[in-house]
Amino acid sequence: MATATQLAGRTRLTSLEEVVASDEETGGEIFLLHDVLSDNQEDPGTRAARKMDWQEFVAGLPERERVAIEFMVEGRTLREAAHVLRVSDSAMRDSKRNVAVKILDFMGFDILVQVQRRPQWKQNLETIRERLACRVERRC
Repeated sequence: MATATQLAGRTRLTSLEEVVASDEETGGEIFLLHDVLSDNQEDPGTRAARKMDWQEFVAGLPERERVAIEFMVEGRTLREAAHVLRVSDSAMRDSKRNVAVKILDFMGFDILVQVQRRPQWKQNLETIRERLACRVERRC
């Protein structure tokens, strides 16, 4: 922080190793500040953009393919979806295959890689931590 801010007392230095919460029963630490700041969830902006893309994609699908997606998301079988829509099991399997092809066309061939990729800021943070840990080990 700037010197003037420090002199005015408007800033406070806090260690990333400071305990934010603790377990009252055992007296053990639950969260350190750096754990709270480096949350494992993806960036809200990325999540929102993906949701907008998904809504646009699903809006353009025929009813049978939308139902197939809904049933799969709910953990239900395609056979149940076929029964609800009064179509054959093979028709629902074809719809599932069509959805897969359309997802690849709409979102790109590497969508599965992108979804599983860790955010760059998270990788940078872990790299810095590993580098510092190596320096500490070399000193010991």
